[in-house]
Amino acid sequence: MNEIFLDTETTGLSVNERHKIVEIACIETSDLLPTKKIFHKILNPQRDVPQEAFKVHGFSTEFLKDKETFDRVADEFLKFIEGKKIIIHNASFDLGFLNHELKIIKKNEIKKENVIDSLEVARNKFPGASNSLDALCKRFNVDLSRRKKHNALLDCELLREVYINLLDVKEPKLVFTNDNLETNLKNKSNSKKNYCKIVVKPTEEELKLHKEFLKKELKKNYY
Repeated sequence: MNEIFLDTETTGLSVNERHKIVEIACIETSDLLPTKKIFHKILNPQRDVPQEAFKVHGFSTEFLKDKETFDRVADEFLKFIEGKKIIIHNASFDLGFLNHELKIIKKNEIKKENVIDSLEVARNKFPGASNSLDALCKRFNVDLSRRKKHNALLDCELLREVYINLLDVKEPKLVFTNDNLETNLKNKSNSKKNYCKIVVKPTEEELKLHKEFLKKELKKNYY
C-alpha cells in the first residue's frame, strides 16, 4: 500500500470559529520513497484571513480571493488519497478541518483508521519532550533552512523525513535468557581463537621462600 503525507494550512485554529482551509498538500510515497505524485491546492476560504494566520503562512485575503474553493477540488483530492495510508502530524487538527469541509458538501469523511498520527508516534518515542514538527526536524538534523513560513507542501516533505527517522529510532533491547546464554557460550566455544591455560608449578625452594615471606609480613602488620 502506498502512503500519503498530508498537511493543511488554515485561517485559524478551530472550525467552530468558522475558520477554513487555505492550502492542502499531499505527497505520495511507496514504502516511504516519493513516487513524484503530489496533490497541492491553494484555496479561497471565502472569508478574511486574520493577521495572526497571515503571519504563520503568508496567504493574504487578497491573494486567495481568486483561488478555487474546496468544493471544486474535493473529488480530485479524495481520488488522490483513496486506498492509501495517510500520515499526518497532529492528525486531529487537519482531519477536523478536512472532514468539516467534506461534510458541508455531503462527501464521505476520512476515516481515522486510515490515518497514522506521527505526533502520537513521536510522543510514544519521546515522552515529555517537544514533538512539534520543528522540534523533530532539529532532533533528527532535518534541514529547516527553506522553512521561512508554514507551507503545506514543504511540511509534507519535512514530515516524510521525520517519519522515516521516527521508524528507525529503536531502543536496544537486552534480553537475558538461558537460551541466549547457552547460545553465547556455544558461539564462544566454536570461536576460531583457541586460548590455552599454562599452569606453572612452583618449585620446593619457591614454596619455602613464599612461606617465609608470609610469616614476615604477617608479623609486621598484625603484631
